[in-house]
Amino acid sequence: MSGLQTYPAPAKLNLFLHIVGRRQDGYHLLQSVFRFLDYADSLSFRARDDGVIKRDYTLAGVPEEDDLCVQAAKLLQRMADTRLGVEITLEKKLPLGGGLGGGSSDAATTLMALNRLWKLGFTREKLQHLGLQLGADVPIFVFGQNAFVEGVGEVLQPISLPPAWYVVLAPEVNISTAEIFADPELTRNTNRIKITAFSTARGHNDLEPVVCRKYPQVAQHLAWLKLFGEARMTGSGACVFAEYATEKEAREVLAQLPGQMSGFVARGLDRHPLSDHVF
Repeated sequence: MSGLQTYPAPAKLNLFLHIVGRRQDGYHLLQSVFRFLDYADSLSFRARDDGVIKRDYTLAGVPEEDDLCVQAAKLLQRMADTRLGVEITLEKKLPLGGGLGGGSSDAATTLMALNRLWKLGFTREKLQHLGLQLGADVPIFVFGQNAFVEGVGEVLQPISLPPAWYVVLAPEVNISTAEIFADPELTRNTNRIKITAFSTARGHNDLEPVVCRKYPQVAQHLAWLKLFGEARMTGSGACVFAEYATEKEAREVLAQLPGQMSGFVARGLDRHPLSDHVF
């Protein structure tokens, strides 16, 4: 067994999220811009030589067989045909069902960390392909750059974004992505845009009206944040965010947050913190 190695699993924001169609297999086609934040879960890994994959933590409402970190480790072990195993420890900071990509980010960090720990030598592209089997948001975290995203989440183009700070509010509700995508009132025919035409001012989140109707807490948090500028929901919720040019502006808004609400300030990143370290 090797020593413990620790890696971050950062949050993402969907600066916009448009549903532009639906495939015959039922999967939704989307367009979005993903941005990484300097706010992250922390994952630690200790290699085992007996092939056992074990998590050394509990996650409320998530049994081990449904844990994306465990699923990622087992998938990679199977694809690599390795006899090595791992003990995984997770320090959870990102809210479950928050739309910040927490589970997907954890899975991607697991793939990248074990690729290195087990000395597999898989390429980034190979890990992205494996990641898509775990969830539509996993490939972007392996890709490692802010990106304009299309398809079901697998078509990625790097995008340069200006420096920014974000206030992110986290309503205490755990939202099922599948439930929101299945809602009959969901808009599924938003016009496509080109990456050259992207601006946050033009975008919106097609899932936001559905979530706000079903979850009044999300609507309340969004309404409060809109008092301080343009605000929208990320992913399928529940978190909502607003962008600011400086840390000072963002912290001044957060300081006014009512006591019954919770949130944080985070800086937008240009790249995933592991983008150059695990291949």
